[in-house]
Order: sequence, then C-alpha cells, then structure tokens
Amino acid sequence: MPNTELNNPAVSWRDYLELCKPNVVALMMLTSVIGMLLATDQSIPLSVFIFGNLGIALVAGSAAAVNHIVDRHVDDKMARTLNRPLVQGRLKPQQATIFALVTGIFGMAFLLIFTNVLTAWLTLAALVGYAFVYTMFLKRATPQNIVIGGLAGAAPPLLGWTAVTGEVHYNALLLVLVIFAWTPPHFWALAVHRKDEYAKAKIPMLPVTHGEKYTKINILLYTLLLVVVTTLPYLTGMFGWLYLAGSLLLGAGFLYWAVVMLLSEGGNSGMKTFQYSIFYLMVLFGLMLIDHYLIEPVTYLPAT
Repeated sequence: MPNTELNNPAVSWRDYLELCKPNVVALMMLTSVIGMLLATDQSIPLSVFIFGNLGIALVAGSAAAVNHIVDRHVDDKMARTLNRPLVQGRLKPQQATIFALVTGIFGMAFLLIFTNVLTAWLTLAALVGYAFVYTMFLKRATPQNIVIGGLAGAAPPLLGWTAVTGEVHYNALLLVLVIFAWTPPHFWALAVHRKDEYAKAKIPMLPVTHGEKYTKINILLYTLLLVVVTTLPYLTGMFGWLYLAGSLLLGAGFLYWAVVMLLSEGGNSGMKTFQYSIFYLMVLFGLMLIDHYLIEPVTYLPAT
C-alpha cells in the first residue's frame, strides 16, 4: 500500500532528488559539459561553465519531475517504477508540481543571466518536448514514441555548445544526431526486457505492439545506423583518427549485443544491451574530448 504519512522520517530530500531522475540527468550533463569543452580550445568563463550546466540540469530535473507527475498512475504497474515517491505517497502531486516549477524557473533564470537567450530558449524547448510532447502525448500515442521524442533527450551537447558560443554550429548538431540515433536501440533494449510491464501499464512500446522479434530487428538496424552516424564527425574533420578508431570499436561492441539480442530467446540480453549502451555513450563522448585536445584541437568560437 502507498505510504500516505508525509511526516514519516523516511521522507527526505532524496525523494525530491529522485523526482529529477538523477542517473538520467547525470548522463545528460556529461554530454552537456563535453559539448561546452568541444566548442572551443580556449578557457570557458567559470560562470558560464557552472551556471550554464546547473541551469540545464535544473530544467532537465524539472522535466523529469513532470514525467513523474504525469506517469504516477502507470508507474505503480511497473516493478522498476513502483517505489517512486509519488507512487508510494511519500510526496503529493502538489509538492512535486511546486518542485518542478521552482527548479524549472531557477534553471531558466541561471541560463538567461549567466549564459545567453539562445541556450535558455533551446533548453525550454527541450523541456516542453520531453515533459509535455513526449510524456503527455507521444508515449501513449505511438510505438515510435521514443524515436520522435528522443530529440529532446539529444539536446544537451547542443545546449552546452550554445552556452559557450552563442550560436548553433553544424558540429554541435552532429553531436545531437549521434544521441538521436543512439536513443532507440538504447531504450528499446530496456523495453524488450520490461515488455510485460509496459503491456500491463498499457504503454504502446514497440515490443508490446509489434513483438520482440520485430523490435530486435529494429535495434540491430538502428545500431547499424548509429555506427554510420558516429563516423560523420570524423568525415567532417571535427575529430581525428583516435575518435574514429574508438567509435568503430565501440560500435562493434554495440552490434555484438544487438546480434545477441536478435538470436536469443528470453534471458537477460535486453538488460545487458541496455547497460552496454550507457557505457557506449559515456566512453564515446570521452573519446571526443580526448581527441579534441590531443589530436586535432579546433577553435569554433566566433572571431571577436
């Protein structure tokens, strides 16, 4: 039964932190920070680096809190979300709503004051895309929800880039494209593993509507697309040979797990593929940073 006693000592700041989906936001912030560092080989103003990333993180946390609020009636049907604070009654929807508003407002304020208007508006667009377009509509409307809605989650490296430069550069868009192509195989691997829970919650994820085999084929195809997409930053001259070699090696690992999923029946291959996909993205963006500074540093800041 949900815990409705809000004076319970177990209720703490950790419940509010959980609203922000800290693991997801941490991965987003990694790509935002690297987006900033890739935008220039010059020093970044400390206020932009700290408050820019803090603003992006707060707005992302606000969007995650909205997701908790909207999905609280289906989260109680899924094992991985059953212990969320709203489901268990440790927090009320009104408290979560106030928290989402406060974090969103403070995040936008930091971006407007310490970075620039372009970054603030792009961050707000990402919030609207995830918290409202994806969570309230796409998630329940189409099995292609994660493909269409994935654009919002792919924005952080662009946001980091624009926070430093004040402009949208095609290299920053390539970083967005990488995460956009990564998102479907990443999330569908989890969806396969949690298919029964999504079906119980009546969420039309691809394995629920089209079956596991079809989803696994799509995971393999999107992984192949991802390998191709990750070569583009090398082909455009953004990165050098170190990045190319590393991205191909990481892509081979992703393809391995995609094939394992395709050939397996049951088992834990979906979760292992999901876990590898997180490792893949972290190491890939780390390689970008190493290559940028050690192999072919380039300045993209506009001339002053």
